[in-house]
Amino acid sequence: MVIYKFGGASVKDAEGVKNLGNILISHNEARIIVVSAFGKTTNNLEEITRAIYENDKKWFQESYGRLRDYHFAIMNALFRGDEAIYKEVEKIFSLINRAFTEKWEHYDYLYDQLVCLGEILSTQIICSYLNDQGLVCRWVDIRKNLITDDLHREARLDWETSQQRIQSNCMPNDQEVVITQGFIGGTDDGISTTLGREGSDYTAAILANVLDAEKVVIWKDVPGVMNADPRYFKHSQKLKRISFQEAIELAYYGAKILHPKTIKPLQNKSIPLHVKSFLEPEKEGTLIGEYKRYDEDKPIFILKKDQILISVLPRDFSFVFEETLSRIYSLFAKYRIKVNLVQNSAINFTFCVDEKSQDIYQLIEDLKEDYRVLYNTGLELLTIRHYNEQILENAQVGRRILVEQRSRHTAQFLMDTED
Repeated sequence: MVIYKFGGASVKDAEGVKNLGNILISHNEARIIVVSAFGKTTNNLEEITRAIYENDKKWFQESYGRLRDYHFAIMNALFRGDEAIYKEVEKIFSLINRAFTEKWEHYDYLYDQLVCLGEILSTQIICSYLNDQGLVCRWVDIRKNLITDDLHREARLDWETSQQRIQSNCMPNDQEVVITQGFIGGTDDGISTTLGREGSDYTAAILANVLDAEKVVIWKDVPGVMNADPRYFKHSQKLKRISFQEAIELAYYGAKILHPKTIKPLQNKSIPLHVKSFLEPEKEGTLIGEYKRYDEDKPIFILKKDQILISVLPRDFSFVFEETLSRIYSLFAKYRIKVNLVQNSAINFTFCVDEKSQDIYQLIEDLKEDYRVLYNTGLELLTIRHYNEQILENAQVGRRILVEQRSRHTAQFLMDTED
């Protein structure tokens, strides 16, 4: 059995949905399809969630109208206008509209109840379209099968219960294709949860592990896994094969290829992962598996923009002891902030995070209660895997380096671009 995962960029419009159908028909191997929300729907739903939480009616109406028009435009290009799918989609938009009239105390809970609807919309529309095209497609609500705790926005999987549900409800028969959602799950009592942004890859990996899939194919808008982001590096190249270990390292350092949790369920059962282009589906792509000997063929560059460097110092020049570190890390956990780089000395603890991280400035205010806090914004973090000295020298030209770290295979530079 083969599992396909299509991200939002692959189904951003009606032509993308049609292309998905063409890929399924021409390859004739996928039995389960995991699909993200259309295009930038998740971003739009995040706006709607914030507007509801802040009781901003104008913002809500603008965002709601934009989302509704977008989905109906896709449906109007796919269907004749009299299909039952229109009624199903109307029900979902009525649910979103009704949410504005209700009172919500907890933002993360509201977030999960609304943002999950992007995947519900996309998969219902695509399932209806595929059935119209002659494929036997069965829609499965993953929220009833992928069971999690109630840690909203970063829900943790209940493996035992999920395994039982998935094996009972998600296995396709010989004549059908199952379509389901990525990124979302549900508690045992039916409350929607999400697995963290970009979590659709993780969903596909979970299904592959539980159902002993032959392979997983992730369809993206790039030829495969690149050794550098083509937007920032002119001479980027495709990596033909990399190991599970290398893939998880790249995801950890911020490469936009996979959700960091994706690899473990696949590696545990040696299920290969293909990353291919939905724009050129016949091309080979990148194969991820047990291939360590290929990892150092090319250096790999990962650039993260919009970084903030924060330094925490004791007010009285006392040493940074374990209790200080414990306090700081507890705040990371409280605000769910992922740290991209850490460096400390006797009287200084310095770390780098995404400036757009939720609550980062609230974290700074909390730290100021007990410590002196200095910070720089608008920085870039460059990570280089499998470097040599010439590569490192070239990377630093025209840049002011604020923090530098090296290990056996990885170098990182936090830097400010000089004028």
